Amino acid sequence: QVQLVESGGGLVQPGGSLRLSCAASGSTSNIYAMGWYRQAPGKQRELVGVIGSGGTTNYVDSVKGRFIISRDNAKNTAYLQMNSLKPEDTAVYYCNAKRAIDPVVYWGQGTQVTVSS
Repeated sequence: QVQLVESGGGLVQPGGSLRLSCAASGSTSNIYAMGWYRQAPGKQRELVGVIGSGGTTNYVDSVKGRFIISRDNAKNTAYLQMNSLKPEDTAVYYCNAKRAIDPVVYWGQGTQVTVSS
């Protein structure tokens, strides 16, 4: 099993920044991809971006140029640097992880990000 814990959420003003962390523990060997998703009230969960084992990233269009995903493989931790935040970025942010050895997608519990004046 893999356990994921997100942290770093909170209240921020429009134009501000937050850095989210996703710490993986448990059976963390062979994690080859980690991702960030978000879910706003009344909306379906949507992809924010993903990062592969080699450090390559992909982002949804709405966050390109503003958000940066990185990872520290030694710490089994992924990060989401969120810049130039907009009110529409308000959501619960979740991280996930996939391993090469099984088809299971592991999810964290989420962390709330609220962008408001």
